Amino acid sequence: MRVALFTEVFLPKVDGVVTRVTRTLDQLAELGHEALVFAPGDPPERYGPHRVVRVRSVSFRPWYPEIMVGLPTPRIAREMQAFRPDVVHAVNPVWLAAYGVLSARRRNLPLLASFHTDVPSYTTAIGGGLQVLRRPVQGWTTGLHNLAEVNLCTSGQMVDRARAVGIREVDLWPKAVDTTAYHPGAGTAEMRDRLTDGHPEAPLVLYVGRLSREKDLDQLLEPIRRLAPRGVRLALVGSGPGREELERAFAGTPTVFAGYLGGADLAAAYASADVFAFPSTTETLGLVALESMASGVPVVGADAGGIPFVVDDGRTGFLVPPGDADVLTERLGRLLDDAGLRGRMGRAAREDALSHSWRAATEALVGFYELAVERHAGRSPLPRPLRARRP
Repeated sequence: MRVALFTEVFLPKVDGVVTRVTRTLDQLAELGHEALVFAPGDPPERYGPHRVVRVRSVSFRPWYPEIMVGLPTPRIAREMQAFRPDVVHAVNPVWLAAYGVLSARRRNLPLLASFHTDVPSYTTAIGGGLQVLRRPVQGWTTGLHNLAEVNLCTSGQMVDRARAVGIREVDLWPKAVDTTAYHPGAGTAEMRDRLTDGHPEAPLVLYVGRLSREKDLDQLLEPIRRLAPRGVRLALVGSGPGREELERAFAGTPTVFAGYLGGADLAAAYASADVFAFPSTTETLGLVALESMASGVPVVGADAGGIPFVVDDGRTGFLVPPGDADVLTERLGRLLDDAGLRGRMGRAAREDALSHSWRAATEALVGFYELAVERHAGRSPLPRPLRARRP
C-alpha cells in the first residue's frame, strides 16, 4: 500500500506524535508498505526507505517558537501526483495536514485522519490571547476530520472526546511502546547522579516532555516544596517555551532541568528514576507515561485526558484529581517511602507495557487504511469543502 502521510510535526523535533509517526513508518516498511511523508521545518530527506518532502514553513511565534507551521506549495501537488497514493493519512490536521485533507478530497482519494493533540484545549492552556480561537479552531478541526472515511484517536478517552465534539467514524488506534529500548536495566549510576545533581541516594521524581504551559508543570511546585525536607529531588527532562518561566518558579527547590535527552540517555533517565510524575490534563495518550512504565517506573498522573487509558490506578501507578496538590503530594510520597509498593507497581507497569507492541498497533492501522479505501469506494463523491487555491 502507498501512503501519503501529512504531519504537523516531524524530526528533528521529538515528542509523542513524532515518536508514533516514526515508529509507525518503521513498521510500515517492515510490513512492505511505502510512505511519502510531507513535513514542515527541517526534516531529513529520508526516513528509512520512505522519502520525506520538506514543506515551506514558518515558526509559530511568539506563542510556541518550536512549532513550525507548514504552508501549501505547488510542490505538494506535483509530489502527490507522481506518488499516486492508495490512501492519504493526515496526522492531527490543523495547518499542513489540513492541506493534506483538502488535497485528498479534491483528488478523490481515501482519507484517514488521526487525532493526537487536543489543539482547541491548547489554545486555552497556552494563553497569550489564543483563547479566543478555541471555538473556531474546534469547528475547523471537527470539519476537517469529518471529511475523512476513518478517524483514529490514541486513547479510549479521546475517542469519547472526539465523538462529543461531533467527529464521526471514530475508532481507536492501539497504544504502543518500545519495550526493547525502554527497560528497567537501562538505568545508570551516571544518569542517576546527573538527575539528582550529585545526590544519587536521594528519592527521585522524574518528568519527561515539553516544558510548556499546557503540561501543567506548575502543579509539581507545591509537592516538591513539601517533599524536599524528606530529601526528595525532581528532574525535568525536555525543553520548550515555558522553560525560563519554570526555572524561575522552581528556583530554590531541588529541581534539575536536564534539557533534551534522546536514545540511550533518555532510556537511562527513565530507568534511573523512582517515580514518574505527569500532571498534564491535555494529553490525548501520554506516550512518555508508557515509556516510563516500560522502564519499570510507576506513574503518578492526572486523572484527565488520555492518561487514565495508560495508567491502571492502584496497579501500575496512581491517578490523582487535576490540581489537587495534597493528593499529588501524598501519592508521590507514598511510592517514594514504600519500596515494596514501588517495586510491585513497577513490575506491573513493565508487564502491561510488554503487551503493547508497535507491530500490532501498525497492523491495526493498516486495517484502518483498508477500511478507509473500502468506505471510499462505496461513498458518493463529496462536495468540495472550501474554495481554496488548487492543492
